[in-house]
Amino acid sequence: MDSSFDLLALLALAAFAAGFVDGIAGGGGLITIPALLMAGLDPVSAIATNKLQGVFGTGSALYAYMRRGLVVWRELPVMLGAALLAGACGAVAVQSLPSDWLRVLVPVLLTLAALYFAFSPALSDADAHKRLGLAGFTVCLVCPVAFYDGFFGPGAGSFYMLGIVALLGFGVLRASAKTKALNFASNLASLTYFLSQGLAVWSYGLVMAVSAIAGAQVGTRLAIRHGVRLIKPMLVLICLAVAVRLLLDPANPLRAFLMAAF
Repeated sequence: MDSSFDLLALLALAAFAAGFVDGIAGGGGLITIPALLMAGLDPVSAIATNKLQGVFGTGSALYAYMRRGLVVWRELPVMLGAALLAGACGAVAVQSLPSDWLRVLVPVLLTLAALYFAFSPALSDADAHKRLGLAGFTVCLVCPVAFYDGFFGPGAGSFYMLGIVALLGFGVLRASAKTKALNFASNLASLTYFLSQGLAVWSYGLVMAVSAIAGAQVGTRLAIRHGVRLIKPMLVLICLAVAVRLLLDPANPLRAFLMAAF
């Protein structure tokens, strides 16, 4: 591993960009995981180190939403507990479970999410009708998304956001605040496991954490100021970008199928 100043500067820049994106719509792992792989880390260490910097960035964004009174903690304990548990389970599984099913499933789901955000006329900053109870939402969405976040991560914030808007009926801005809380919980749980196994690279992770905090503050302030006008197009862009990035992976079975079909 090269620990030169130039490499650390590039990782810091990637983390700032990721923190900025995460502060608005999520998906920063699309930037940081490839950067860490290019720095010479193996995939598991890259995911672990990404969680290290990501916890700081997401925590910074969450704090900004809290200061504006957009995080209502009494609505979150059950979901946060589930996110912690499922995120830890995902982190444990990352070393043993095959990832081919994620490579196929996640791009499809992200494309569907992008279509929903792009064409749903109901997206606004105002709350709407709730379609699913808290228990059902926790089981059907929080647990699988938190597991995925612990297992891999990119796009998890978009899945949280989609569920909170479409199923719980919250406006986009309040949904974004809740997304940061859930993302922080699943990230923290998976990071705790990775640290216990000595998988994160501290020299990279801490440098990136400082930049991620700065980027998240800038992104979150813009999201709070502009609301749905900024968050909606960013969600569409990030969902599609993560889907395309995953499909470009030569190891993705879905890529081979699409190339053969077209």
